[in-house]
Amino acid sequence: MTSPAFSDKVLPMRILGIETATTTGSVAVMSTDGLIAQYTLNIEVTHSERLMATVDRVLTDARLTLADIDGLAVSIGPGSFTGLRVGLSTVKGLALATNKPVAAVPTLRALAWNSACSARSVCPLLDARKKEVYAALFRFDGKEMAQTMAETAISLEGLAVALKEETVFIGEGARLYRRELTALLGDRALFAPFSVGVPSAASVAELGIAMLAKGEAVDPDSLTPLYIRRPEAEVAWEKKQRSQ
Repeated sequence: MTSPAFSDKVLPMRILGIETATTTGSVAVMSTDGLIAQYTLNIEVTHSERLMATVDRVLTDARLTLADIDGLAVSIGPGSFTGLRVGLSTVKGLALATNKPVAAVPTLRALAWNSACSARSVCPLLDARKKEVYAALFRFDGKEMAQTMAETAISLEGLAVALKEETVFIGEGARLYRRELTALLGDRALFAPFSVGVPSAASVAELGIAMLAKGEAVDPDSLTPLYIRRPEAEVAWEKKQRSQ
C-alpha cells in the first residue's frame, strides 16, 4: 500500500480530519490547496469531553459548516483503545448525519506522513506498554510513501533486529525510548523533532483526501479500530469466564 503525494489531479475538496489515537488529540480542516485550520490539545481531559467542542471550534474559526465539508477522515489506530473508540464513534455519527464519505486512515501511516520526504526509512512508534511499541516502516521515493513493514506490536529488541539501515524514528515511542533505541542501533537511530512527533489531524486529512480521490471511502458502519493487540479488559474478561 502506498500513499501518494498531493497531486494537482485531485479534484478540489475540503476534508475534516480527526485524530484521537493518543492523549494529544487534534482536529483539522484540510483542502487540496493546503491546511485551513488545526487545533491540537495535549491536556488531561478525555477525548469524549473535548472532541465535539473542538470540531465546532475549528469549523467556526475557519468560517465553515459541516455542509461545506466534502468528506471526513479519521485515524483508526493503533493507539489508545478508548481514544480510538471516541474518534470513530464521532465520525460515524457525523457521516450518518451528513452523508459525507469517510476515509479510514491508519495512525502510524499518518504519523509517518509528518516526515514523508525523508531520504531514509521512517519508523513511527507509539507506546504499546508491556515493554513493546506499535511500529511500522515506510519509505518515500519522491512520489509515494510505500509501507515496507506492516503495523505490529513488537519489543525494542525485536524491532532493532528487523531494521538494517539508518532509520528515522518518530512519535511518542521514539521520545520515550530514545535512549534504548540508541543503545540498540547506535548511529543507525535518527530521531525526528518533537514538533512533528505526534499524530496530526492535518496528516490524517491530507491522506484522507488522496484516499477519497481514489474511491477508497468506507461504509461508516464498518469503521473499526485497528487495535493490533486486543484490549486488556477483553482479555481479562475471557480469563475470568474460563476460570468460572
